[in-house]
Amino acid sequence: MAVTTGPAGSLLLLSVLAVALPGLPQAPPAKPDSAKVTALVAEARKIASPEWVAAATYFCTPGQQPNSPTAPVVAPTKVFDNLYFIGDEGTLVYVLTTSEGIILIDSGYQNKVESVLLPGMHKLGLEPAQVKYVLVGHAHADHFGGSTYFQERFGARVVLGAADWETLDQAAVAPQPNAARPPKRDIAAVDGQTIRLGDTQVTIVDLPGHTPGGVGFVFPVRDGGRTRMAAMNAATVLLLDNPRLSVTTMQQYARALERFKDVTSRMKVEVEVQNHPLFDNTFEKASRLATRQPGEPHPFVVGTEGYQKFLDVISTCIRAHMARREN
Repeated sequence: MAVTTGPAGSLLLLSVLAVALPGLPQAPPAKPDSAKVTALVAEARKIASPEWVAAATYFCTPGQQPNSPTAPVVAPTKVFDNLYFIGDEGTLVYVLTTSEGIILIDSGYQNKVESVLLPGMHKLGLEPAQVKYVLVGHAHADHFGGSTYFQERFGARVVLGAADWETLDQAAVAPQPNAARPPKRDIAAVDGQTIRLGDTQVTIVDLPGHTPGGVGFVFPVRDGGRTRMAAMNAATVLLLDNPRLSVTTMQQYARALERFKDVTSRMKVEVEVQNHPLFDNTFEKASRLATRQPGEPHPFVVGTEGYQKFLDVISTCIRAHMARREN
């Protein structure tokens, strides 16, 4: 019998062995969702339709896959006149250009700086030496990994939530084998802080949950002669069914999202972008953008109400997963 290799193949092999060897212990079947969970999932899907169906499916349904360091590289893409993304199917770095240099939002994996990020910038006509700030969404290596390169090579300032600097400081004292080398402590971001470079200002919003110092960003993007406000939850909790995610942490994250919802509403955010493009149809939108004709709407502009619905979908799915814990 031929057995497929890889994660899917491993599952197939286990299922074959379970049938062939009845004595193997069986995992208990998943409990069916309660009426409360079912109602919350239905509510999320109702809010989601039609723009955010993928988000409702990803966040409400257990067993989703996170990003992978081996995900296929995607084509470097210009999203707005001053915003670009570079990376792979699971993790993106955004490049925000200003009148006085470049702001990176995240910096990707350390081992992909020279193989993916720098070539991507050159392909887009962007000069890495012009990077003045690296804004890091949270203290995981797929986000801070490349920041050390820009800090040491070009003197870029690294901005990270204050609580997450503590994590990186500890990592620097007791480094793990093959771990990404963290940047030196630089700017500790606080809620409501702004980073200004030339004609562009980025507002930082606390978003603890995925990490203690996770943050979100709100910033302007330009489309022809029009400026719009964009936002990124740069500390998204991808796997809401992770058993290591405590209910207390989920509640903290839900409160943080409500705060982010309030800020993005007041700042009239109408553009959604994501550093983990796993649930918002980023690449489908990029494909439509590539064939956009003059006068057609911009695929990444979801409107102020649409952006709020996006956050509502995630918040409702959090409530569904907390309700599952009650079963």
